[in-house]
Amino acid sequence: MIKDDQINRKILQVLSSEGRISNLELADRVGLSPSACLRRVQDLEKRGAISGYRAVLNPAAMGIGFIAYVTVGLGTHTKAAQEAFERAIARAPEVRECHNITGAIEYLLRIEAADLAAYKHFHTEVLGTLPQVQALTTYVVMGSPKDERA
Repeated sequence: MIKDDQINRKILQVLSSEGRISNLELADRVGLSPSACLRRVQDLEKRGAISGYRAVLNPAAMGIGFIAYVTVGLGTHTKAAQEAFERAIARAPEVRECHNITGAIEYLLRIEAADLAAYKHFHTEVLGTLPQVQALTTYVVMGSPKDERA
């Protein structure tokens, strides 16, 4: 269990938006000495509250002009069908996120493609050919006024 106090919450808040901040600046921002701050960060890492550090990528700069969320309903609701679907999705670079969810459908995918034509190809030639898939619904992202994924 992570020690949940105001200082740890502030450390996590700062690191989630500024993962490359120096320990010296982080310590100043949260009101600790650098050595105490470093100990807390290392403890948060050791306990799993911080599982890694990532670069936040700009999709447009990487040639990604089309982002969509796709709901996927499977034809059969077996462990084998889910595992086969998840293996296929793991091999698809267009799928940036895959979530097994509750409700009328089984999965929610975040898809990134160069453009509509590239997405159509993925939809038809990859998702559409998976034998487990029964239903697909695409929601095109028109803008993201708030996106705090790291």
